[in-house]
Amino acid sequence: MSRLVIVSNRVAPIDEGKTAAGGLAVAVLAALKEEGGIWFGWNGEIVSTVPSKPDLMTVDNLTYATFGMTRRDYNEYYSGFSNSALWPLFHYRLDLAKFHNRDLTGYMRVNGRFAKSLAPMLRVDDTIWVHDYHLIPLAQELRKTGANHPIGFFLHTPFPALEIMVALPHHDEIMKAMCAYDLIGFQTVNDLAAFHDYIVLEARGEVLSDGTIRAYGRTLRAEAFPIGIDTEEIIALAAEQDNSPERKRLDAVLHDLSMIIGVDRLDYSKGLVERFRSFERMLEAFPGVREKSR
Repeated sequence: MSRLVIVSNRVAPIDEGKTAAGGLAVAVLAALKEEGGIWFGWNGEIVSTVPSKPDLMTVDNLTYATFGMTRRDYNEYYSGFSNSALWPLFHYRLDLAKFHNRDLTGYMRVNGRFAKSLAPMLRVDDTIWVHDYHLIPLAQELRKTGANHPIGFFLHTPFPALEIMVALPHHDEIMKAMCAYDLIGFQTVNDLAAFHDYIVLEARGEVLSDGTIRAYGRTLRAEAFPIGIDTEEIIALAAEQDNSPERKRLDAVLHDLSMIIGVDRLDYSKGLVERFRSFERMLEAFPGVREKSR
């Protein structure tokens, strides 16, 4: 039976009855609950030596395959190239981007380890779905092991305009690796258009009328697939809280006041400053809400 094998940088096994946190985790779990399969990636732990194989944990029809990461790999692959170079660049913050050849080397090295660790677990008819900017080279590295499976990739961040992308040192290596996938998914049509611009104008590839892309000796497809949430699960979760002690305490504190809730990590790409400014402007423009909101 065909399996879905999902690979992401971070894997957090979800205890029965608990809710996943984070957009990627929610999207991945929704797919795996329907299909079953393997969720493969880093467990978030720092270890002293490179693990020889992943730890396995099975819940129902889902197997979590996780492993620790050395401090060097964390610093170069994760904190370095992924989050100090790609993350700010993909969010149009070149002023915050830091580029070091050492970090790029670590980025490629860790992706190679992901591939070598995953390859022995694969079955012939598996479909592999890779997530996010940490793992752009993974398909290329899996191909080196002999894997000829269909491999898809979804980018959970924006994809930058051509002028921004070419500011990344060795951008051609990253883009060539990206084209080792069979299908690439982006959040928006603007991201897809930026990718097409790079393929045509920088890589001298082709984008055919049916969406097929030819570049770097590969034929692949790229589309915009706006990602959503499992609304029915969110509604059910909210309904469970209607009569909870926490809800009653909140009602007692707020009385008839309105409340605005924002849930995001403290990251410059989340528009936190803009939210505070918007709230300030609302209070200035509508003085009557000052005593009615928290």
